[in-house]
Amino acid sequence: MSDEQACTGPGTPTRRTLLAGAGAVGAGVLLSACGSDDGSGSGATPTSGGPGAGPTSGGPGATGAGDAEGGNRDSAGPLTRTTDVPVGGGVILADKGVVITQPQAGQFKGFDPICTHQGCPVSKIDGDSIICTCHGSRFSTSDGSVQQGPATKPLPAKQLKVTGEQITLA
Repeated sequence: MSDEQACTGPGTPTRRTLLAGAGAVGAGVLLSACGSDDGSGSGATPTSGGPGAGPTSGGPGATGAGDAEGGNRDSAGPLTRTTDVPVGGGVILADKGVVITQPQAGQFKGFDPICTHQGCPVSKIDGDSIICTCHGSRFSTSDGSVQQGPATKPLPAKQLKVTGEQITLA
């Protein structure tokens, strides 16, 4: 009996089985890098305006990233309050499927939270930019236009309705 035959037998993994398992683990690690579930439950990432400003909750990575559809999870009720959206910044409401910005005082804009490059959820707002940290695309908080690629198409706008302090989808 050869050494190779002595090491293999019923229930002993083959080299092919071990390599396939290692590949599956590697793919899982790569896929998990495109999104995050921080367990906060709110899905909102508020940010303040100004140069160099970042998220006020969590770190520089994805916080409360949405799903690939970017749809409206709870369109019946209010999305957020006007006081929760900083002037010169915005919030990412991944669980509601919308990014809401306030480029100027009293001016609220809504955008789809899914990057037009390869479908990753946007995950950060820094000053006047909505950022997809998957590949570095940046979009304007004023109109969703591309500020920096690789994305070539703007974020689709979502119509908002402001009633008092409540912001809902129109």
